[in-house]
Amino acid sequence: MPLHKGAHGHEDEPPEERRKLALNPFFGEADPAAGMASAPPRHRLPDGPMPPSTAYGLVHDELMLDGNSRLNLATFVTTWMEPQAGVLMGECRDKNMIDKDEYPRTAELERRCVSMLADLWHAPDPAAAVGCSTTGSSEACMLAGMALKRRWAARNSDRYPATARPNLVMGVNVQVCWDKFCTFWEVEARQVPMEGGRFHLDPQAAAELCDENTIGVVGILGSTFDGSYEPIAELCAALDALQEHTGLDIPVHVDGASGAMVAPFLDEDLVWDFRLPRVSSINTSGHKYGLVYPGVGWALWRTAAELPEELVFRVNYLGGDMPTFALNFSRPGAQVVAQYYTFLRLGREGYRAVQQASREVARELALGIESLGDFQLLTHGDELPVFAFTTTPDVKAYDVFDVSRRLREYGWLVPAYTFPANRQDLSVLRMVCRNGFSSDLAELLLGDLGSLLPELRAQRHPLSHDHGVPTSFHH
Repeated sequence: MPLHKGAHGHEDEPPEERRKLALNPFFGEADPAAGMASAPPRHRLPDGPMPPSTAYGLVHDELMLDGNSRLNLATFVTTWMEPQAGVLMGECRDKNMIDKDEYPRTAELERRCVSMLADLWHAPDPAAAVGCSTTGSSEACMLAGMALKRRWAARNSDRYPATARPNLVMGVNVQVCWDKFCTFWEVEARQVPMEGGRFHLDPQAAAELCDENTIGVVGILGSTFDGSYEPIAELCAALDALQEHTGLDIPVHVDGASGAMVAPFLDEDLVWDFRLPRVSSINTSGHKYGLVYPGVGWALWRTAAELPEELVFRVNYLGGDMPTFALNFSRPGAQVVAQYYTFLRLGREGYRAVQQASREVARELALGIESLGDFQLLTHGDELPVFAFTTTPDVKAYDVFDVSRRLREYGWLVPAYTFPANRQDLSVLRMVCRNGFSSDLAELLLGDLGSLLPELRAQRHPLSHDHGVPTSFHH
């Protein structure tokens, strides 16, 4: 999560001059006027308690200034669930997911979700696959990376850590969690840059970066930059050829944060999962196209052999023997319960219908934007329901950052950003179409974008020329 300082620009103000939170007099329980003199401070604990309705009113009013999550085209995270799911989550928010002895049925629902995913992703023996829930794909990727590194260290115990430094091969388009993993766990990140119209990893280029110190290669099923699938089968084939010529046996981890909950339903003939023997582990975000509110991810390994036993800790002080593999300990069981509810609620056909609807919205919206004449598509929303686009070469009066800023005036949050090496010259907008972003909303967005174009075309030059290159998106 982001880091925050304790205060913003108030350190040098005398305490009596620091503005307190404004308090509506009607928030007072008995005397409406009394509350005006007792508004609490903002950057230290209040001296005493206040009525719950007052605390609620203060927090509620400030949060109204947040953006509308349903209009957020930047996030992949689920912004809508059925009321019944919300009720279930409310009933389970006090359950500690780690305490499997006290909450055995919650633990059983987690186990069932792992089995369902192992079956969905074609594990050779779903009963033998191992997995766990996490707080999201970032934690799941960390766990998968740790397992890759530990397995590599066991194979190279005579050289590591004295003379060998492990490396991980991936495309430059990976989510930031992989950069974090390499930094936190002292692994060299070897990244395949973008080239021309290729915006993700090239299988042959990835294989050429591998050596005896490579712990694994990461393939992305659904790039956050443009929504495209990386060619996982071709990547495995390139590594098969590498092993044939050099003897190097490099495992693959599939980061399916989004695509692992889309491809099984819409692209059944696409081979990317445990059907490929080289795929050792897979992660996904339950809170993205798994259709659950934020706070749940999943990590699965082909068999128990892919997850070194020494990484699994067992505790008994909560009652019973509890094996855990996680970066944290206590966390609510609500999201896992919501995931199981959604699996039951939709089934394969329901997921297929939901994801197909999102893909159709993305494709129609992409075509509509292209038809405006000022934009060209990089992707079309036909893999993930996500697409990226930029301005055509003849557009000189404005750029994608101007478009992002102006759409925000209508409430739409559409990220604009530059691509990484070797395509830093390319700036794009990206739209993520999720369940709840309907064709009606897409039509409204398209209409708002079209209404902005006359003003944008009338500019003398892009406003970012005056202020650097701002961005509302941080990958």
